[in-house]
Amino acid sequence: MLYRIGEVAKRTDCKVETVRYYEQVGLLPQPYRSDSNYRLYSEEHLAQLRFIRHCRSLDMPLEDIRNLLTLREQPHEHCAEINTLVDKHIRRVNEQMASLGQLRKSLLALRGQCAGPGSSDTCEIVRELSACECHQE
Repeated sequence: MLYRIGEVAKRTDCKVETVRYYEQVGLLPQPYRSDSNYRLYSEEHLAQLRFIRHCRSLDMPLEDIRNLLTLREQPHEHCAEINTLVDKHIRRVNEQMASLGQLRKSLLALRGQCAGPGSSDTCEIVRELSACECHQE
């Protein structure tokens, strides 16, 4: 059975624009075209899109997804490369969590600067933010 892009988007809980984007970046194979040039997707397209969506729900970068899709097409190969890829992503998540922990501490310290309601011209949070000579990384 073949589906038009709107039906694919609906069946995979995905926006039409996202389906087109995944095609454009090569994560999703180009669909068939009808005589009137409508995109037509197969069950395999839907399965691949669901796989991509699941990876994205785990915040995997597109390049990792591309590698996983390639590895998925080699069913008789050892899964060590897949494990390495997921381990790398776990390390990234751990780094993000540490960074977010630091951000939370900074925000809590900033919030601690203001004890209660007052005017913004005497607000210690505004004063602290104005005095900060922070550098973006």
